[in-house]
Amino acid sequence: MRCPACGFENAADASFCGECAAALTISVNCPSCGRANPPRQKFCNGCGQPVIRSADRATPTDPRAYTPRHLAEKILTSRIALEGERKQVTVLFADVKGSMDLGEKVDPEEWYRIMDRFFQILSDGVHRFEGMVDKFTGDGIMAIFGAPIAHEDHARRACYAALHLKEELRCYAEELKRTREIGFAVRMGINSGEVVVGAIGDDLKMVYTAHGNTVGLGQRMEQLATPDQVYLTANSANLVSGFFGLRDLGPFQLKGVSAPVRVYELEGVGPLRSPLEVSRSRGFSRFVGRQTEMAALEAALSQSLDGSAQVIGVVGEPGVGKSRLCFEFLERCRERGLAIFQGSRCFARQCDSSFADTRAVSELLRHHGGGFR
Repeated sequence: MRCPACGFENAADASFCGECAAALTISVNCPSCGRANPPRQKFCNGCGQPVIRSADRATPTDPRAYTPRHLAEKILTSRIALEGERKQVTVLFADVKGSMDLGEKVDPEEWYRIMDRFFQILSDGVHRFEGMVDKFTGDGIMAIFGAPIAHEDHARRACYAALHLKEELRCYAEELKRTREIGFAVRMGINSGEVVVGAIGDDLKMVYTAHGNTVGLGQRMEQLATPDQVYLTANSANLVSGFFGLRDLGPFQLKGVSAPVRVYELEGVGPLRSPLEVSRSRGFSRFVGRQTEMAALEAALSQSLDGSAQVIGVVGEPGVGKSRLCFEFLERCRERGLAIFQGSRCFARQCDSSFADTRAVSELLRHHGGGFR
């Protein structure tokens, strides 16, 4: 039996995958006769009818089929430690505007293919920034950033994913308009807050208990958003301000929420790229301490000026001040008239990109060598 999560070929009677531990018994029941069929199968083995009809709006039920192997392994490894833990996360909701009306106008099999491709685009975009598709919501998804894979920049990752998806889905909508004359529009909503992580099963499905209506408020943002737009709550906007262009839409009175909620529209990438740049734009606090670290950098610089080339690696936990230390050291070098050449920053979200390191090196050479491209 081939594992739908990682593709590993298991024994015919296996219940769990020997490679990634995913359950192998998940099935999809036929809406006509009720027979269990393998996940993502188009037609029933018992009656030959479509397994997923337009009335079901092509809802996938197995996140394993869409989750890359390396992410599945990270999730399954950390799931026990996460159960019952409070986490700060960002949730992203996306769905098709007017999907039921569209589904009635299109042949069920064709609609299945359209939605299957739509879910694949959504899943790929979420996984690109190490988010996790928590569930499929009928005509969209709910994705979570910051759990079960922890990230300090979970809100930024969600926004980068939303902008990436917005462009990918725009191209897909143009394709559907050109080839099938279908108007396909997607809306997205984002919110950040605290959740308590519940059980994470072998099928990668997760159960979350939301504090402060974290999940519900994210879904409200998606329902409020206009087609092809992304709406954020103030909770998320406060975490990404400066990194992204945001348009303040003012307070909205939402169903089920007692106080008005301030809403922002995500317009694009902002001028700032790092927490250090955000802190600098707001005004640095006084630089204190770090005498030992600064002395080590000064010693390496002295050896370099004497003709012995040096390479320094600055390592530490997130938030301890690595970027500020390097910034202050470079400022001292500039005051002494030394030439400074800087390459692009390699962000954590680029860690899986084979081009991340070459991008930094190419920009460094371009600045240093003048005409290098």
